[in-house]
Amino acid sequence: MDFVRKFMAIWFGELVSSIGSGMTAFAVALYVYQGTASVTRVSVIALLAFLPTIVLSPVGGILADRYDRRLMMIAGDSLSVLGLLVIFFTIQMGGGFLPLCIGVTISSVFVSLLEPAYRATVTDLLTEREYARASGLVQIAANSKYLISPFLAGLILSVTDIRAILLIDMATFFVTVLTIALVRKSIATTLSSEKRFDFIREFKEGLGSITADKGVTSLVVLMAWMCFFIAFIQTLMTPMILSFADARTLGIMESLSAVGMLVGSVVIGIVNLKKNYARTLTLSLMAAGLCMALTGTTTSIWLLVVFCMVFFATLPFVNTCSDVLIRTKIPNEVQGRAWGMISFLTQIGFVVAYALCGLLADYVFEPLLREGGLLAGTVGQVIGIGKGRGIGLMLIVAGMVMVAFAFIFGLGKNIRQMERGGTYAMVDGCK
Repeated sequence: MDFVRKFMAIWFGELVSSIGSGMTAFAVALYVYQGTASVTRVSVIALLAFLPTIVLSPVGGILADRYDRRLMMIAGDSLSVLGLLVIFFTIQMGGGFLPLCIGVTISSVFVSLLEPAYRATVTDLLTEREYARASGLVQIAANSKYLISPFLAGLILSVTDIRAILLIDMATFFVTVLTIALVRKSIATTLSSEKRFDFIREFKEGLGSITADKGVTSLVVLMAWMCFFIAFIQTLMTPMILSFADARTLGIMESLSAVGMLVGSVVIGIVNLKKNYARTLTLSLMAAGLCMALTGTTTSIWLLVVFCMVFFATLPFVNTCSDVLIRTKIPNEVQGRAWGMISFLTQIGFVVAYALCGLLADYVFEPLLREGGLLAGTVGQVIGIGKGRGIGLMLIVAGMVMVAFAFIFGLGKNIRQMERGGTYAMVDGCK
């Protein structure tokens, strides 16, 4: 029980940090779009927020297995403030788009130290029976950036500007660092620092922990595709909503929609899923894809809220099922490296989507559904024409392809058999 209390203390710190980060992400995306009216630039900001974290995740995972994981979390949270300072002073001095990109990138680089260490800490503190419940709580903290942050940011931006949000985000790191520091000394560490540091060897061990089990490999491939499709709705909802509503409505709508995520996470935390992970994963992904497609069919705020609520409600089940299936197949001594590699491999889907979706929206799909566009007289008669309707068509296409991928992988035997095998897939050099 003492370990559960320590986990809850760290979890609370990450909850506060996530809320602050989500407010900044919302405000920066809005600031860029309102200043440039470019979906491409919004997607570039989103890309830079993820790309360093993804590329450096394997490095962060290796460090998390060699050094104190809690210290890594403190360093990541603290140093990410440097990027926020760059963004703040850029806006204060009326700087351009490039300095904003630099600030976002700096913050993302240091966050890469935090994520693998945080995920491996769950295994340090809890037993296998507590993984599903812990995963639900971790998702509540991570998803607060979608649930609470847009609402708070929308309210703050209605009375002040982005600089206030940046100052609040910078202040949240004190809470995070304090909670981690309070429990750090009393947590035993399992480090591999007694071995000679060999990046290539340790990188291969992290990759080997994934490829040693066909189920884990298949699941990582599936989640990479799902990240690709989910990135579309994350990036495109803001410009689509702003095409017919204001920033305050967008913030309130996003927060209301994300209530579904809270409901899904709370249900998992209470019920504590113990079986049928593969089936639940497949059905949840198919439901998410269907709801994504439906968001592209309407400009009704209330219908969008309903579709997005159901979409977000499915994600905690997807994340929990994949988390438990993978966590029970990989030994603790390589979990930092494993999660670093998994983050890198799955979130490549985000990188590709962020690089493509803005260009596709601005130069392909939006022109198709403008007045006189190629599809204005056909598809446009069903979902409408004008600004934002091309984005709607993109979401419809992405959602239906997501359903198809979930169905195809769900029928495969590799993921379904993960629940029937042993606890760990042994990796060469790791016992």
